[in-house]
Amino acid sequence: MESSSTILTRLTPRVRGGWEAAAIKGLFAAPASFWSLGASASETLFDGGLRRATVRQYTAQFNADVATYRQTVLTAFQQVEDYIATVRVLSQQIERERAAVAAAQRFLDIATSRYQTGIDPYLNVITAQTTLLSDQQAEVTLRVNEMTAAVQLIQALGGGWDTGQLPSAADVATQRVAGQLERP
Repeated sequence: MESSSTILTRLTPRVRGGWEAAAIKGLFAAPASFWSLGASASETLFDGGLRRATVRQYTAQFNADVATYRQTVLTAFQQVEDYIATVRVLSQQIERERAAVAAAQRFLDIATSRYQTGIDPYLNVITAQTTLLSDQQAEVTLRVNEMTAAVQLIQALGGGWDTGQLPSAADVATQRVAGQLERP
């Protein structure tokens, strides 16, 4: 191994005042390389499982996020199916209730006619009116439930309600006059 005085004698002055090694390979001798390599190897080998734990942590977080997303999607599908079924069932019930209202109206007409001819007492007319009113109230309740289920279905599908998107009363009146909207 060379002494420091030998290395200094091999250095030659540079133009700008520095030193340049004539034998540059001497600076990168085996002992210097070993200590340099040893430090970087220990850094990689002895991290105490930190990298593996970090990878496992991010993998677990990813799996949790995937499970949350799946649950959200499944809940959304379930809500949509539930509200579609609710709207369908309520529509069928409304049709049956319409038939009941029509039958109650016929019963009221018959009871009124029988009262006017003197065959039945007025109590039968009151009973028929009560039945008709009860059936009409049930139909209105079913319609409200159907409309509520329709709104919930729209919300489950990702829609929303914003009053800012509705046209103003003046716009509706102008469009109605222009014949662009159907009249109820």
